[in-house]
Amino acid sequence: MHSIAFASIQELKEKLISKEISYSEMIDFFLKRFETFDININAAIEIFDKKSFGQPSTQSVLAGIPGLIKDNICQQNRVTSCASKMLETFVSPYNATVVDRLEQHGGISIGRANCDEFAMGSSTETSVYKKTRNPWDILRVPGGSSGGSAAAVAAGFVPWALGSDTGGSVRQPAALCGIVGLKPTYGRISRYGLVAYASSLDQVGIFSRTVWDNALLLSIIAGQDTKDATTLANAVPDYTEGLKDQLPRPLSIGIIENALYAQGMDPEIVSAIEEAINILKVLGATMQYITLPTLDYSAAAYFILSRAEAASNLARFDGVRYGLRYEKAKNLMDMYGKTRNLGFGEEVKSRIMVGNYVLSSGHSGEYYGNAKRVQYAIRQEFEEAFKNLDLLLMPTHPMPAFTLGTFDIDTLQMDLQDYFTCPMNLAGVPALSIPCGFTKDQLPIGLQLIGPHLSEHRLYKTAYAYQQHTDWHMRHPTL
Repeated sequence: MHSIAFASIQELKEKLISKEISYSEMIDFFLKRFETFDININAAIEIFDKKSFGQPSTQSVLAGIPGLIKDNICQQNRVTSCASKMLETFVSPYNATVVDRLEQHGGISIGRANCDEFAMGSSTETSVYKKTRNPWDILRVPGGSSGGSAAAVAAGFVPWALGSDTGGSVRQPAALCGIVGLKPTYGRISRYGLVAYASSLDQVGIFSRTVWDNALLLSIIAGQDTKDATTLANAVPDYTEGLKDQLPRPLSIGIIENALYAQGMDPEIVSAIEEAINILKVLGATMQYITLPTLDYSAAAYFILSRAEAASNLARFDGVRYGLRYEKAKNLMDMYGKTRNLGFGEEVKSRIMVGNYVLSSGHSGEYYGNAKRVQYAIRQEFEEAFKNLDLLLMPTHPMPAFTLGTFDIDTLQMDLQDYFTCPMNLAGVPALSIPCGFTKDQLPIGLQLIGPHLSEHRLYKTAYAYQQHTDWHMRHPTL
C-alpha cells in the first residue's frame, strides 16, 4: 500500500478498477497519512470525517480519488475560513462551481488546505491557524498563498489539490514543492465560490504530480458557468488527448532573457533551466531569446492593482452579515472598526490600507490609473510576442524555498516573490509550472511555460513530452 502515496490519478484509477485496492482502503490510507505526517507539515486546516464522503463509482472519471481544496474555495456545509479569524466560524451554504464539477465526476475533497490569510502572501506564513512547511525541508516554506495545497500533493497526502492564483499563488508553491501547477486563461475556470481577493486577477488553479493528471482535472472543472459572467463560452476539449512523448510540431519557444538572467537569480536555478532548454531543443523545439521590457514594471503594477481590488472586496467583511462580529460595540462605527481590527491579520490590514490609499482622491490617477496603463502595455507585449512564438519560457521563482521567517522584516522581498508569476495574471494568459531540477541541497526548481489565451492544450503537450524524458516529477521527499 505504501506505493500509492505518490501514485498519480491515472495509476490509482487503474488499481481501483483492477481491484488491487478498494475505495475504502485508498481513503483510509490517505487519511492515515495525514494523521501520521501532517503534524510536521501543517498542510491541512481540517480533514473531514470519512463518513461524509459517500462512495463514488470506480467507473467515474475520478473514481473517488481524494484531493484537498484550498480554504478560500467554498465547500457546502463546511467551514470556509480563508485561514482568517474573520471567517473562522463561517459555514458555506453552497459549493463552488469547481467543487460541484469535481463531485459530479467522482472527485472527493478530503479536507481544507491551509493558505495565507485571504490568499495574501507568498509563503503560507500569514494563516491564523498555522505555518505550512515544505515537505522537502520542514524548516523552509512551501511557497504561497496556496502552500497547503502544494505541500499536501508533494508529501503524498493526496494526488491532486486546488488552489487560487492571483499573482502566482499556484505556480510558485508548485515550483518550490517540486510538482505541477497551472494558472489557466482568465475565464477558463469559474470563480463562483472562490472568495475574492482581486477579482480581475484571481483564478482557480490546479496542483498535481504529473502533467497528465493536471490536464484531466482541467478537462473536468473548466468551462462556462452562468454563475460567473467572466467565464468564457469556448468549448472545453479533453486536455489529455494527444499527450505523447513528442513535442507538438512545429514548436517555437521564446526564452525570456531578462527573466532568466535577471539580477539576483540563483545560479542553480539558471543552470537547471538552461538544461531544460537543451532537452527541449533535442526534442525538436526551436528556441529564441527575447526580452520583455514591461517585466520590470509588472510587480509594481500588480502590487497596486491587487491591493486596490482587495480593499474593495474585503469591505464586505464588516460584522453585519456574516463572519466575526465584535459584540461589545458602542455604536455601528465602533462595531465596524473593532470587528475588522480583530478579524484581519497584519498582512491583510496592510494590503487594505495600501489599496484604499491608491484609490483615494488625489492619488487614484497617479497610482491606480498608471498601473492600469502598465497592465495594458503588458498585455500588448505578450500579444506581440505570440505573433511569432508558440510559447514563452521563464523561471517560476528567483530562489529556492527559503526558511520560515526569512522575510518577516523585509516585506518588499516577500512581495517580489511574485516577480516572475504576476505578469501572466495581469495579461490573463495561461502559465504552467513544472519541476526541472534540484539544488545541491535537494530543493526543487521549477520552470514556467506561458502561452497565449486558451493555449492550455499546447502547454500540456509540451510539458508532458518534457516529463517523458526527465524524472524530476518522479522524485519525492522523505517524511
